Amino acid sequence: MEKRPISIALNSPARSVNFLRIEFLTPTELKSGAQLVSQPDFSVLFARARDRISTLRALYGPGALPIDFRAMAERAALVGMPRCELRQVEATRRSSRTGQVHEIGGFVGVAEYEGELSEFMPYLEAARFTGVGRQCGFGKGELQVEVVR
Repeated sequence: MEKRPISIALNSPARSVNFLRIEFLTPTELKSGAQLVSQPDFSVLFARARDRISTLRALYGPGALPIDFRAMAERAALVGMPRCELRQVEATRRSSRTGQVHEIGGFVGVAEYEGELSEFMPYLEAARFTGVGRQCGFGKGELQVEVVR
């Protein structure tokens, strides 16, 4: 089976999105500053998705995102989270090379977001493929996005 590259346009979709549900499928850890957060406030979730996409573009694509990071962060901070049902998962992995054990736990569950979400949707769609948060290379931070209305 031939694998084709995936390309996601990061400009806003034509339709308005005001409510969405995100399911965190694998353990997820998000940081704000130097601290791990206990729940995925939208501003933190978006910032981690945006930063990961920007870094991947800078390393493997046409360069860092040509966006106003601060302005988008301010708009993301206006998005509310009316529902958040998470549980903490404890997990470890052992390096086959060094034998060291690494903690790879985090939260899984569902969060719902409400507000003007249209401009953020392409980044969340891309995050489905890149993962979000710490240790994505180990399979953490996998999410599913569902537009509710």
